[in-house]
Amino acid sequence: MGMTMTQKILAAHAGLDHVEAGQLINAKLDMVLGNDITSPVAINEFEKAGFTGVFDREKISLVMDHFVPNKDIKAAEQAKQCRDFAEKMGIVNFYDTGDMGVEHALLPEKGLVGPGECIIGADSHTCTYGALGAFSTGVGSTDMAAGMATGQAWFKVPGAIQFNLTGQLGRYVSGKDVILHIIGQIGVDGALYQSMEFSGEGLKSLSMEDRLCMANMAIEAGAKNGIFAVDEITLEYVKGRVNRPFTVYEADEDAVYDRVIDIDLSAIRPTVAFPHLPENTKTIDEVGDVRIDQVVIGSCTNGRLSDLKAAAEILKGRKVAKHVRAIVIPATQKIYMDAMKLGYLETFIEAGCAVSTPTCGPCLGGYMGILADGERAVATTNRNFVGRMGHVNSEVYLASPAVAAASAVLGRIAGPEEL
Repeated sequence: MGMTMTQKILAAHAGLDHVEAGQLINAKLDMVLGNDITSPVAINEFEKAGFTGVFDREKISLVMDHFVPNKDIKAAEQAKQCRDFAEKMGIVNFYDTGDMGVEHALLPEKGLVGPGECIIGADSHTCTYGALGAFSTGVGSTDMAAGMATGQAWFKVPGAIQFNLTGQLGRYVSGKDVILHIIGQIGVDGALYQSMEFSGEGLKSLSMEDRLCMANMAIEAGAKNGIFAVDEITLEYVKGRVNRPFTVYEADEDAVYDRVIDIDLSAIRPTVAFPHLPENTKTIDEVGDVRIDQVVIGSCTNGRLSDLKAAAEILKGRKVAKHVRAIVIPATQKIYMDAMKLGYLETFIEAGCAVSTPTCGPCLGGYMGILADGERAVATTNRNFVGRMGHVNSEVYLASPAVAAASAVLGRIAGPEEL
C-alpha cells in the first residue's frame, strides 16, 4: 500500500519505512514556532517541567506579531517574557518590532521552512508551509513546549483528500477564491483531521503566493494540514532562501486517498465567504447589495507583495468610499519596503487608506481596526467567526485583495469588474 506526501514525510521523520492513517508516531521536528500569544503559555509549561535548554537554538522561531507593536500592558508583558526567554536560551530566530512580520509570511520569506520538513507551530495557521511541500501543522502550547525541549512531537497519521487541479485561473481570480470555493464545497469539517493534498496540471497556474494562501486556510476545512506537490515554481521560490539540504517527497502512484476531488480552476469566480463561517460562500455574482464600513487588506493569508499589487492596481487613481475605513497591512518589513519602492504605499495613501506596520492586528480582534456593534468588514483574512474582528454583532466577509479593494471604492461588496 502506497503513501501520500504527508505520510512519506511523517514516516521519514519517525524513522519508519511505512506509516498508515490512524497510526501513532513520534516524529523529529525541523522547526518549532510560537508567537507572542501562544509562546508565553509554552514557556510557562517548559519551565514548570524543569527543562533547562532547547533542543536546537536554530530550529525554534519566536515571532512577535499578534499584538505587536504592543497594544497594551498585557501585550507588552507577554512580548517581554518571550524576549527574555529567547535571550536566555540563545534562540537565533527571534523577531520583534522592527524586524518581525506576520509569522506565516515571515518564515517562508526567511527560508526557515522548506520542502520535506516537519514543522509544528502554536498557531493553527502553521499549515501555511505545506505550500512548500512540507508537513506543517498547528499544535497547542504544551506541545510547543515539549517540541522546544525534545525536538519531537507525536502525531496520529492523517488520511488524505487529493485535490486534482485542472485549468487555469481567470482574471481577478486568485488562490483565495480557490480555497474559499473548496471550503464552500466541502464545508468547515469537510477535511476533518485529513491532509488536503493538491496536485495536477492546474498547479502551474498557481503562484507561490496563491499556494501559501490556500495551504493557510486548510485548517478552515478542518484539515490536519494542506500540502502541495513540489514543482518548478516551488524550487524557484526556495532557491536562495532555503540554504540547507532538503528532500522532495512525491506521493506513491498507489497512495490511498479517502476521496479524490476534481477542481477546474477555469470555472471559479471571485468568491466571498459570508458570516459567520468560511463555508458560507457566494460568488461575486450572487452577493447582492451589502453595504460595508471597513476593508482590511493584509494578514498571513493575503498580506504578500502580489496581494498588495492586486489591490494597488484597482485603487490607483480612485478613492475609498467616504463611509469606509480601509486598512492595508503589509505582512513583513521586506514586503513593506518592496511595496514602498514600487509605489503601492503611495497609491494606498492617496486613495484614502491607512497603512500599518506588519501585525496580525484586526484579524483576531486585537487592534488596528476593531469593529463596532453592527459594522461590516470585507477582509482578506482567514476567519469570520462571531466576534472575530470586534463586537459580537459585527460581521466579517472574507474575500481576495482584488474584491476587497473594489469593495472599498464602491462602499459595498463588489468585484473589480464593476469599476
